Amino acid sequence: MTVTTNPPIRRAILIAAGRGKRLGTHTDEIPKCMVQVGARPILGWVWAALSAAGVDELVVIRGYKGDVLETFVRQLVPKVTFVDNPEWQSNNVLLSMACARKFLDQPTYLTYSDIIFTPAVAKAAAASTAEIGLVIDRKFRDIYVGRTEHPLEEGEVSDLMHDGSVARVGKRALPPEDAVGEYIGLARLGERGASTVANTIDQLARQFAGREHDPFMRAATFRNAYQTDLWQTLIDSGIRIDPILIDGQWREIDTGQDLASARQLVQSATKEWS
Repeated sequence: MTVTTNPPIRRAILIAAGRGKRLGTHTDEIPKCMVQVGARPILGWVWAALSAAGVDELVVIRGYKGDVLETFVRQLVPKVTFVDNPEWQSNNVLLSMACARKFLDQPTYLTYSDIIFTPAVAKAAAASTAEIGLVIDRKFRDIYVGRTEHPLEEGEVSDLMHDGSVARVGKRALPPEDAVGEYIGLARLGERGASTVANTIDQLARQFAGREHDPFMRAATFRNAYQTDLWQTLIDSGIRIDPILIDGQWREIDTGQDLASARQLVQSATKEWS
């Protein structure tokens, strides 16, 4: 019997335009993804994990302190392209991601820039056969113990349909007690998945041209929509999105409490990155 495997995904798109004001003085002079967590900046851990899963190309969507970010990333990543989000101060994750729409021409990972995940998590995404797959943590409740500055109600929680695909995902998408897990901000797109996402971004751009302040999904305005609003749009239109289920091994870094928790993670799992 011949066993076929998917070719490795070589590209990752990093959404890194925002400042991260909730980290206070940590981001006065540098973008959020450059904040130090133990031995490396956030992006250093992310790149090490992605590299372990076969990624060798990074597309960075930049905004706040974009010149500082470029200098740093060019020292870290051999093959990198920068895309500017000139309106980073007034738009949100979805429109920031749309700035890199032309790079959705091949399989790719999409990742937030304020998360840390271990190589095992990246390899789980690489092993998936999903055309559109969202990494979802089943042990997400553990991370919220003592997390008073970023309560569970702010999590991008998710549940599943009877066939195992993603049913709902996003902030306030469902009561947290009903959630199967939390979307960590890492997604994989196969060839068809990337094309579907690109075409949907184009469709939404046409639909909301001149109407960016109209409501969209769970967002008050299209301009302030989250990436999860895009995922829910696809699901509601009948597009299958699959979960890539993990159990911990990641952290979101949004507050000082989160920074301390992330340091604990990298200290306890340092060997995984080596």
